[in-house]
Amino acid sequence: MAEVARREAPVPVQDRGSAPDPAPQTPARLEGAARLGGAARLNLWVLPPVAVLALVFLYPLALVVQQSLSPENGGGAFDAYASVFASQSFREALGTTVWLAVGATVGCLVLGFVLALVIAFVPFPGARAVAKFIDVFLSFPSFLVTLALLFVYGTVGMANGAWTGLTGAAEGPFHFLTTPWGVLLAEITYFTPFVMRPLLAAFSQLETAQLEVAAGLGARPARIVRQVILPEALPALAAGGSLVLVMCLNEFGIVLFTGAKDVTTLPMLIYGKAILESDYAAACVVAVVNIAISVGLFGLYRVVSKRAGA
Repeated sequence: MAEVARREAPVPVQDRGSAPDPAPQTPARLEGAARLGGAARLNLWVLPPVAVLALVFLYPLALVVQQSLSPENGGGAFDAYASVFASQSFREALGTTVWLAVGATVGCLVLGFVLALVIAFVPFPGARAVAKFIDVFLSFPSFLVTLALLFVYGTVGMANGAWTGLTGAAEGPFHFLTTPWGVLLAEITYFTPFVMRPLLAAFSQLETAQLEVAAGLGARPARIVRQVILPEALPALAAGGSLVLVMCLNEFGIVLFTGAKDVTTLPMLIYGKAILESDYAAACVVAVVNIAISVGLFGLYRVVSKRAGA
């Protein structure tokens, strides 16, 4: 019996002053540690693209702002801003840019809404192909549309050529492409699909039962459009219009290729100050103003798009 008692000796009790046993690794703690490790690895992967973005975009932008605040010919930090804001050319360019952008946006909204209505609700052969072509058209550069308009309505375009051939006149009557109205027409032609695309997406989600019920109750097509379709299309119209407004404010190729010498927008003023006059401080000031307006409107576009679900 004594030998059995020695073999079954009791387990020694841990002293109170010694260190406690480590807490057991529960599944929740293991999952939390794994998440922390994954977040750390994700942060490491994010650093390279952020560094590239800062080097390629933010650093040149900072140089533009710095150049606008420290002109080469000396003077105070805001002397270049005061000089540019006081100039007549800047005020005219700002006014021209705003009214062209607003006018083109309104034209795109009206024309895009009508064309999207026809494609979505008026059955005709090739409607699906037209809708697909709109997606392709969004990838075209803006100067291609301007060149096409020049071939048709330019000084030596087809319209003027047909006129001179029929009447024997020395020149044709179509010279509006070199005016602000020509720029406006080119911008509406190019940017209308940017309004039609979200509208077609919104119309595809509209239940046809609502239209059938409204038509069954005797509502005319105009009333159906006004009371049924238009309320559903307002978020898409707001998102598309905001995007068009931002792009029209920064449009350079259309104004340049139309050859409208009397039409000076903010991008054209930047080009003239930097390339033609070598006044880099003034060009940077105009660029900063243009960037501030564009970023503000882009923020508005993002808010509207988020609310519209675009």
